[in-house]
Amino acid sequence: MSTKLGHRGWIAVSLAVLTGAALVALSPQLGFTRTAPAKLWTDEPPKVSGQTVPAPDWVSLAKALKPAVVNVSTKRVESGPSLPKGMDPNDPFSQYFRQFEQRPHPVRSLGSGFIIHPDGYVVSNNHVVDGASEIRVRLSDGREFPAKVLGHDTKTDLALLKIEATGLPTISVGDSEGMQVGEPVMAIGNPFGLEQTVTTGIVSGTGRVIGGGPYDDFIQTDASINPGNSGGPLINARGQAVGINTLIFSQSGGSVGIGFAIPVNLAKPVLTQLASEGHVVRGWLGVSIQPVTPELAKSLKLSGTEGALVSSVTEDSPAGKAGIKSGDVILEFNGQRVARADRLPNVVATTPVGREVALSVMRDGKSTPLTVKVGQLPESKEAAAESEKVPAKLGLTVAPVTPKLAEEMGLKDKKGVVVRGVEADSPAADAGIREGDVIVEVNRHAVQNAADLKQQLDEHKKGTPVLMLIHRGDASMFVTVTA
Repeated sequence: MSTKLGHRGWIAVSLAVLTGAALVALSPQLGFTRTAPAKLWTDEPPKVSGQTVPAPDWVSLAKALKPAVVNVSTKRVESGPSLPKGMDPNDPFSQYFRQFEQRPHPVRSLGSGFIIHPDGYVVSNNHVVDGASEIRVRLSDGREFPAKVLGHDTKTDLALLKIEATGLPTISVGDSEGMQVGEPVMAIGNPFGLEQTVTTGIVSGTGRVIGGGPYDDFIQTDASINPGNSGGPLINARGQAVGINTLIFSQSGGSVGIGFAIPVNLAKPVLTQLASEGHVVRGWLGVSIQPVTPELAKSLKLSGTEGALVSSVTEDSPAGKAGIKSGDVILEFNGQRVARADRLPNVVATTPVGREVALSVMRDGKSTPLTVKVGQLPESKEAAAESEKVPAKLGLTVAPVTPKLAEEMGLKDKKGVVVRGVEADSPAADAGIREGDVIVEVNRHAVQNAADLKQQLDEHKKGTPVLMLIHRGDASMFVTVTA
């Protein structure tokens, strides 16, 4: 699947997963006791004879690390025209098949992951498992396990999986902060379903901001990454994972030598929270920022272009209470120099909520010290606080279609309830319902809000399928949900 990233719209990126399935939110599968280990990964590199930094022994490293790289296969239920295998969607004859009613049908896809703890903790990408009704992890020795999603984070595209196994081989997690351009790296994964594929290259760039999310900070590499590599490790010369391969730049769908990996230093706090809590809590200042251009630097009486220029401050936010003002340039946060504006969100997000930290800001050409108490990043969507869980047997979370939400989602009709979450392996997931769908009727009765939906489900005769009319994009379809 190719998507446009970046505000300038010039870079096409293929998500490294084998299907073009639309991404939907995946609720963690619960019903088990969460007991995260005291230490989720090891920092010790593997013992490999003859290893040197200038000339890595890729043969020995590949042999040692391949057993810890896994194949992640998923099943999704989608609604859409199902074309015969091998038929080109652009073939005029394909229109014959598209005329029929769209029916839910299973779609399978493949991705990668790697084991970071011997008790079955597996790192992968969120887009690999997002919306899956079934997830299976296959080890290099042929063993296969069903996987649970302990937690996922859409903002960093990370997911932490758990399989019921012990004594598994692992890949140690290194330090991505010191990665240098030109440094040798190795990628391991399952491109196009070709398991345990190893490619090598160098670090082509660091700190890449490509418009992929609010915490862009990618490692760029020319080690070949293709569809199916998503979630696999990017390995340094010491045999440590320094990145999680996630996407590629491509105009053809295949590797052209420009791939991107999530730095492990960005992933570590996310994975720790996913293991212990199942979700991520981030620090928040409450400011809008922009880069300092040479022209702005002159106007603001700055000697250089370092720092993050504050363009606005949210009322009653931590920044506002600390005295930060529009026009301030944040040069230092919690002892860390802010060299570029895009670095500040990452630093703030990983700061514990409630901690008081020192800031250094430039105001009217003078350095001003401030202290701010970091707050918790609020939910970005209005409907998040209003979401309601309908009867658990369906596995649905819905929210009212407010005017603001309708505008955000581009909804023409403001009737019904919007699906905010679908639990994996639930009747709703099996029926092909996904996040963003709008339920407008249940058993031929109009639905205006969550209360209407609950009432119709309560009145429904047990043991028979529930008939729902759903709006998805510009199309409408009936689905049946068997609870």
